[in-house]
Amino acid sequence: MESGDFKDELNCSICLSLCTDPVSLRCGHFFCRYCIISALDAQEAAGVYSCPDCRAQYPERPALEKKTKMENIVEKLLSTEPEMEETRIFCCYCTKSPVPAVKSCLHCENSLCDEHLTVHNKTMDHMLTEPTGSLGNKRCYFHKKVLEYYCPVDAACLCVSCCLVGEHQGHKVELLDEASEKKKENLRKYLDELKEGKAEIQKQVQDLQNHKTKIKEKASDKRKNISNIVMDMKKQLEMAEKKALSEVSRQEEKIVSQISHQIQNLEIQEDELSKKMHHVEEMCRVTDPITLLQESDITECNHGGEKNTRGDGGEVSSGDNMDVANVLVSSTKVQDNGTDPITVLRKSDQGVDYNTSMASEDTSLVSDLHETTDDMDMITNELDEVLISLTLHRSMKDIVTNATLQLGFHVPDILLDVVTADNTVKISENLKTARYSRILQERPKSSKRFVDYSQVLSRCGLSSGRHYWEVEWNQTGRCDIGMCYPSIEREGDTSVIGENDKSWILILEGEEYSVMHDSIINSLCLQPTCPRLGVFLDYEAGRLSFYELCDPIRRLHTFTASFTEPLHVVFYVDKGASVTIVN
Repeated sequence: MESGDFKDELNCSICLSLCTDPVSLRCGHFFCRYCIISALDAQEAAGVYSCPDCRAQYPERPALEKKTKMENIVEKLLSTEPEMEETRIFCCYCTKSPVPAVKSCLHCENSLCDEHLTVHNKTMDHMLTEPTGSLGNKRCYFHKKVLEYYCPVDAACLCVSCCLVGEHQGHKVELLDEASEKKKENLRKYLDELKEGKAEIQKQVQDLQNHKTKIKEKASDKRKNISNIVMDMKKQLEMAEKKALSEVSRQEEKIVSQISHQIQNLEIQEDELSKKMHHVEEMCRVTDPITLLQESDITECNHGGEKNTRGDGGEVSSGDNMDVANVLVSSTKVQDNGTDPITVLRKSDQGVDYNTSMASEDTSLVSDLHETTDDMDMITNELDEVLISLTLHRSMKDIVTNATLQLGFHVPDILLDVVTADNTVKISENLKTARYSRILQERPKSSKRFVDYSQVLSRCGLSSGRHYWEVEWNQTGRCDIGMCYPSIEREGDTSVIGENDKSWILILEGEEYSVMHDSIINSLCLQPTCPRLGVFLDYEAGRLSFYELCDPIRRLHTFTASFTEPLHVVFYVDKGASVTIVN
């Protein structure tokens, strides 16, 4: 194989140059590390990785294997390339076949092989140099003499005449070889510096690659974590759905059962009424007046349960009933359904008041009807929709709480401390809202109260853990939100939040966010787009972050510090401004 073909085999198929820091894929093809990393980064968006040479596909980003032996071969090849180029200078005296030259004579301006160089040295004492094809550059342009000296002052190569006359006269000069060695020494030092710089860059690149890998691994773990949390939330949502649907079914079953029971009672009462209606119809078909009149008056019993009377207004006696019974036996017979005259008379003999019994039955039936109506009024309340909604709401709240804990932070119940509020700050009854008030609040004096600025602290401080809460600004006037130590001054200029090293705040005012700590204010060059903001505190890590809860959520700023005291939520409200802690 020719040297050119061998060199082509070591070329990267992406940049078409000799591989730099060569690495290979599992398929065996090798590339420059930078070239293949760039190619894989470009393929990452598509989610499919493939070899640029053979198009072999990989389901995941393939690992890169360093090719140390190939790197050594490439370095040796690059180091021998100048020698390979110089071997193309041939001896001027070998005319039959080209023989590589080993030296060039500056005086003769010829290149010589080993054999002719030996003869040349025996006859002449000329200056020799490495084989070169540009011998004309080795002579002085003005004096046409061989360049033998170097002037450090003018950084020029000189001949003997240049040293004796002309503009270089009197300059301290050096022999070319000595000057060349000095320059080589400087170049070696510079090369060492370059190598150190390159090594440092390579280290930084490697560190960045490692950091990139860690970020990708962390992102992958976070994806899995989020997937697990969402999957768990789905399971809990399914359970919440089952619980709410179960409550609906329970109420439905209970109410439907009550209604079915009432329907059954009504059907029984309807059947009783049907029987009475049938009895009344039978009475209406009786043709014998005596028989009809001897029958108890159902209509009167229904209206008051009074005793039955005869047409002349007198009460019917037992004796009369007996006489009527004898007459009925010999004449007209009525079905024995409790209204037959003979049966009535027999009951009368036995001390049973038939009229009273009938009245009692009718009165009971009316009472049952009233009770059934009352029960129906109770049933019309229908489903308890509030109870169903609360069942679902409680489950949803538990889901959010569990998800928050799995995400690794706590949502504290923050209440404002009226004792610390300046008299120009009005606090809501639920201790969640701070509002600027033109009317001074009449509060007792306290060493904890701010007296010069419209500020208020929260009741409790946070001294450990990771916490998150949200606030809402009315987008009027100026409002500062943040955190501070409880040891902050309560009066004077040093009590202004942000103007000391004990407070960290986000300033909400006008058309631009800004942050402030220890009297240093920085504009964030971000325009407010929504009134709700989130605050995240990682006490141990010393991080306090502010987020704007727009869509998508964006991080506004993060303070970093080593916290030494508990941190309290702090608000400042100017004219017209109000801020609310959102649960």
